[in-house]
Amino acid sequence: MDIKQYMTTLGQRARAASRLMARSGTQAKNDALAAIADALTAGQAELLSANRKDLDAGRAQGLDAALLDRLALTPERITGMAEGLRQIVALPDPVGEITDLNYRPSGIQVGRMRVPLGVIGIIYESRPNVTADAAGLCLKAGNAAILRGGSEAQYSNQAIAACIQAGLAQAGLPADAVQVVATTDREAVGELVRMEAYVDVIVPRGGKGLIERISRDARVPVIKHLHGICHVYIDDKADLTKAVKIAFNAKTHRYGVCNAMETLLVAEPVARQVLPVLQEMYAKESVELRGCELTRRILPGIVAATAEDWDTEYLAPILSIRVVTGIDAAIEHVHDHGSGHTEAIVTEDLSRARRFLTEVDSSSVMVNASTRFADGFEYGLGAEIGISTDKIHARGPVGLEGLTSRKFIVLGDGHIRR
Repeated sequence: MDIKQYMTTLGQRARAASRLMARSGTQAKNDALAAIADALTAGQAELLSANRKDLDAGRAQGLDAALLDRLALTPERITGMAEGLRQIVALPDPVGEITDLNYRPSGIQVGRMRVPLGVIGIIYESRPNVTADAAGLCLKAGNAAILRGGSEAQYSNQAIAACIQAGLAQAGLPADAVQVVATTDREAVGELVRMEAYVDVIVPRGGKGLIERISRDARVPVIKHLHGICHVYIDDKADLTKAVKIAFNAKTHRYGVCNAMETLLVAEPVARQVLPVLQEMYAKESVELRGCELTRRILPGIVAATAEDWDTEYLAPILSIRVVTGIDAAIEHVHDHGSGHTEAIVTEDLSRARRFLTEVDSSSVMVNASTRFADGFEYGLGAEIGISTDKIHARGPVGLEGLTSRKFIVLGDGHIRR
């Protein structure tokens, strides 16, 4: 296969489809999303069968537990994919929305209209549910998409792609509105990120190595986050019952996800009350604890945390713990070691909560809630195409608005500039 020619053809088809999608009505887009959701539900057996092939191959290749967890489809996850698409159907269509329309002294009216970005390239690893999530959001926002999943999920992605194509056909939308790259050749990624003529934005989802490579090589704008070093800070004004539940959930709900807590910060006045309780709970889940010197005085026998631990996204049952003097030290630690993804404070002190919200510069900042809520579905976006820790255009979970732009519109009646 001539990879360059193959990818160029995909890009040309996507560009043509994007023009058709930009003028597609809300009803047609919603019909396609509903039909894709129905196809996923009806095809559950086929999806699980395809996924088993990927899992068997992954085990044979020695993929670790975190990657296998990302790769796995279950009936619940398939239901979640379908529900995510149906939630997108229920969301308002942002395309064509006109805001800020005002008369200027010249007599013209100036406003802004929300429009699709055009063609979106999504490059991702392991998680086959991204195929459905990304397709759904791109379609509702009036875009065309080129999806390039990891080779470890090739059977699952092709099975999901078949459901997407069935839904597009049923709704009368162009088949090229969603194209899944058929080759697993890594050269295809290099071509995709350099196709400025056909691709408007790239969204990489995967490990730090993948995202660093895309960010380095891309000529197309990139929406990204490199890693998720998420923190929970238990304040000395916290309700400790809440704190224990949140700290346990944030770490153990799922390990191989970017919004899992990787570092727990605990105010020194409550550390001796809360840490032994959490240690016992984490032990039942086989979570390895790595602590600072003060933490190890309270929890003798745990591993000593190194400087590298504070900057590590484990994506595994490992947790670093640091006892801090208070909120000042907690905010300073997050500033020095956070990745700008998600941080949470547990406190009953409103002024401290507001201070944490104001001073912590991450894409999601939470009060008395698990970091695991940093998710497009949980935020009511229907699904997310990724989480951005950039500060321009899109930040946090990227849903429909993040996949659109705004252009200025001017309404006149024969007006000329004098």
